Amino acid sequence: MEHRPTIGITIGDFNGVGPEIILKVFSDLAILKFCTPIIYGSNKILQKYRKLLNAEDNQNLQFFYIKSADQHNSKKVNLINCWEEDHQIEPGKSTDIAGQCAFAALKLATEDLKKGWIDAIVTCPINKKNIQNEEFNFPGHTEYFAHHFSQGKDNLMLMVSEELRVAVVTGHIPLSKVPQSLTKELITSKLSIFLQSLRKDFAKNKPRIALLGLNPHAGEEGLLGSEEKDIIIPVVEEFKKKGEYVFGPYPADAFFGNKLDQKFDGVLAMYHDQGLIPFKSLAFDSGVNFSAGMPIVRTSPDHGTAYDIAGKGLADENSLRQAIFLVSEIFTNRRKVLV
Repeated sequence: MEHRPTIGITIGDFNGVGPEIILKVFSDLAILKFCTPIIYGSNKILQKYRKLLNAEDNQNLQFFYIKSADQHNSKKVNLINCWEEDHQIEPGKSTDIAGQCAFAALKLATEDLKKGWIDAIVTCPINKKNIQNEEFNFPGHTEYFAHHFSQGKDNLMLMVSEELRVAVVTGHIPLSKVPQSLTKELITSKLSIFLQSLRKDFAKNKPRIALLGLNPHAGEEGLLGSEEKDIIIPVVEEFKKKGEYVFGPYPADAFFGNKLDQKFDGVLAMYHDQGLIPFKSLAFDSGVNFSAGMPIVRTSPDHGTAYDIAGKGLADENSLRQAIFLVSEIFTNRRKVLV
């Protein structure tokens, strides 16, 4: 029988949509066929949202309480209380206590991942400002996990849906710093991670990757910018010499409009919004954020705290569901590589 991974799921900012999408996902216990889940959060918070969302009659939402992850029940939805205090929920509002609790859940799950008590982790959305403290001084989850697990090695933000995989060379940096940050070495590193991940994590034996240009019309042969000629094209040529199926750079505006993404296993964008705007336009309700290139397997829903709809019963849980499916699939694919 194939091993079902034990997956830690952190609650995120409890004034955002994290608790709601967790309740919606686990209202259907069929997901237990794919994994053993452990929710890192608070029963008191989840019960308050059950009442708020009129979900008190759903008998599936009876969690199995454990004090530590090594006590999990493989036939139940497990829950660890990461704090004992009875905090008031304020859906849609950023509060210091919600940030502190989000970090408490994240910290404990990270410790359990290091111990091997959980196999992988799915993180619900945090508020990147209110979570900041002496131990979390990072732009987001990806950088936090890189600090704990990557040992100085590069990693890759990879957005995944059923039909589309989009990665970015530069992530959470100001747009004004993108051109000076793009180097042959950086693109080479990100492209190498992307190729390796497609093989190891997604079972693509001969992955095909398209690179997008930085400038309008991919620089128009130097008329609108030289980064393509000086930096991107030389990298593409080097990988082609190694026998890799990498192509580009393509003009970013026409690439998705002409559905060229359907001809590739992955797309490498040069900066955050260049990749994430088309991705979220095409796959917002099912998109997943995967941290490629790390020794651990971590995914998250492709959306933020969504304060504007928090507590209203409007949040779509499909992105979290897909994040759980994907983390299970990647964990299984990696085990097959090791066999």
